[in-house]
Amino acid sequence: MSDIIKHGTLHTDDWTVVRVVEGEDLAALELPAGRVIVPLALWLARRDSLLAGAEAGVVGVWLAGTEDPATLAGDLLRLQLIAVDFPKFADGRGYSIATLLRARFGYAGELRAIGDVLRDQFFFYTRCGFDSLQPKEGKYSRAQLEAALASLKDFSEPYQGAVDRAEPLFRRQTRKEAA
Repeated sequence: MSDIIKHGTLHTDDWTVVRVVEGEDLAALELPAGRVIVPLALWLARRDSLLAGAEAGVVGVWLAGTEDPATLAGDLLRLQLIAVDFPKFADGRGYSIATLLRARFGYAGELRAIGDVLRDQFFFYTRCGFDSLQPKEGKYSRAQLEAALASLKDFSEPYQGAVDRAEPLFRRQTRKEAA
């Protein structure tokens, strides 16, 4: 079990992220016991058999940065967890996917950042709509993650509107009338 940040607090997590080797037979792949987050390709190949697990909250789906979140549009109400993979810190496509899932498709379930999730970017993940952050296993100790919670409050009043706060700062401020 790994430690994750969820809704601004540290939790021990029991979800297993399933990774598939290219060319692996998706129909024959045996899933581990417990709660699993499967790649989109596996979800699409075995959707009918995984659907009951998704509705029960034991199957989630993860998207790569190259995948279109619209592919899941018909299943968003059934999926309690969607993860977005960040294969390396310089790949920002996951931010766009999260924003699309929240703003365009209205996804209200848990949205998780997985992969190369770095402390320096925790605040920005939450601005785009992620409510849970799962760095790679062993990347940070529990103490480092506890210390990193402060980075979620790096900025007291963000200027720009985003998924977590739609109104920009100038719209949130009231000014006194000039005399």
